[in-house]
Amino acid sequence: MWYFDSDYLEGAHPKILERLLATNLEQTPGYGEDHYCTSAKEKIRTACECPDADIYFTVGGTQTNALIIDSLLHSYEGVVSAQTGHVNVHETGAIEFTGHKVLPLPQYEGKLSADDLSAYLKSFWQNGDREHMVFPGMVYISHPTEYGTLYTKEELTAIHEICRAYQIPLYLDGARLGYGLMSHRTDVTLPDICRLCDVFYIGGTKVGALFGEAAVFTHRNTPAHFTALIKQHGALLAKGRMLGIQFDTLFTDGLYFEISAHAIDTAERLKDMFVKKGYALFMDSPTNQQFIILENDLIEKLSKEVSFSYWEPLDDHRSVVRFATSWATTEEQLNALEALI
Repeated sequence: MWYFDSDYLEGAHPKILERLLATNLEQTPGYGEDHYCTSAKEKIRTACECPDADIYFTVGGTQTNALIIDSLLHSYEGVVSAQTGHVNVHETGAIEFTGHKVLPLPQYEGKLSADDLSAYLKSFWQNGDREHMVFPGMVYISHPTEYGTLYTKEELTAIHEICRAYQIPLYLDGARLGYGLMSHRTDVTLPDICRLCDVFYIGGTKVGALFGEAAVFTHRNTPAHFTALIKQHGALLAKGRMLGIQFDTLFTDGLYFEISAHAIDTAERLKDMFVKKGYALFMDSPTNQQFIILENDLIEKLSKEVSFSYWEPLDDHRSVVRFATSWATTEEQLNALEALI
């Protein structure tokens, strides 16, 4: 069986495993107070070109989303998201479990429109009954989106300016951030994200780490006692150096960007394979998630030898499926898939 379900099927990059093994018997302080976490934070600040950034390591994406959203909102506030946003569709109510409603707006290839956001916020604040409604307290976007699409710098800037006008934070989910940054068709850099977003996270789980994410507060805006909040949300790792070592390795000599570029290159080849054989794309994703339209009969046949994600039905005879490459995708895997399609 050949696997293209997602980008977290493998363990971790060998360089991470080597460092974890080499440091295995070291004794260090817990909860992220070790020198590996300190070093990793400095390297991330350098990559972000943001020397004042506050950085915290957490164990996974769901905990990170719930933690950041909950910590930045008042009890009567919710978070604005595209309808297809991860927090609205694929978090099994984790955000609502913290007591905050997700406020969905229309999506365009997975993205939130600045015009829709502006109209929604204007309408809310003009509503005389707003005291009986959930207040929009922050904006959530992901980059890449659930459809592998990316915000342009112009789009990101427009959303940033609306958030500034209404004095609400902009939060960017970066579970697959490396793949967005290394896309051949992006004009958004890591320093751009640091400048335009109030908080974001750098995904490790899907980009070469065993597990873990790095939350980055960019404007000296970290909530008070944030470490305590991390622990309350089940996202604080006692053996914090496990996260520090991983991110320190990922941000040494550009490894994070190098392996992300590999995922993009293999995704482009995978896309070309399908297009050259006459298959249609559901949308032209510039990142490592590729959405292909297949006949249902072919999906059933192909599933016997290839594992991929069923996304949504298109009509009575065709459906959209997702193939994902990763930092670890090999030529052997691509060659096998090409032979089967």
